[in-house]
Amino acid sequence: MALTPEDVINKRFQPTKFREGYDQDEVDDFLDEIVVELRRLNQENADLKQQLEAAGRPVAPRDTTPSPVSEPGLAEAPAETVVAPVQEPATAVETTPAEGVTAAPAEAAPVGGAAQSAAGVLAMAQKLHDDYVAEGTAERDRLVAEGRAQAEELVADARRTREETLAALQEEEAELETRVSGLRTFEKDYRANLKNFINEQLLELDTVPSLAPAPAPAEQA
Repeated sequence: MALTPEDVINKRFQPTKFREGYDQDEVDDFLDEIVVELRRLNQENADLKQQLEAAGRPVAPRDTTPSPVSEPGLAEAPAETVVAPVQEPATAVETTPAEGVTAAPAEAAPVGGAAQSAAGVLAMAQKLHDDYVAEGTAERDRLVAEGRAQAEELVADARRTREETLAALQEEEAELETRVSGLRTFEKDYRANLKNFINEQLLELDTVPSLAPAPAPAEQA
């Protein structure tokens, strides 16, 4: 399907997700210039086609039949007068198509130039579109790659931090368990030593003589 100025005006590009690419105002201004140029070229082509159709229109044939001769005595004179005018229109008829045919290539040259100019403008617009899409695709791929790399780095940092935190907690837990075990051993030893000390003190109390005075002997009656 041929590209028209309306196709250029109504063309809508998908916006990129991460980056806009070319400046949209500059792209719109350039596309407006393309639309103006395409409309001018289309009008010029239409005018040239009308001129070609007008130049190539066939010429209406003229009546070249000699007049009939009524009297034998006048046969030669009228024949000469009739033949001379008949040959001139014949020459004009033969010349007119030739001139029209000769002029056609001269008029066709601007049409070819206009077509080449339109093709050049369309090629430039297509190249601009391709560059815009290629740059947007490359920018998208770059941003996606950077995003993936950053995500992988964040995940690796999180895993490393988690492992370091777990290792520190496990080490602290082991240290606390060692301290608790030591406290339990100390408590056990302290209880045992205290019990032994108390037992020894009780034994010593049993061996100490009583300090109370002896009871007085009862008087005999």
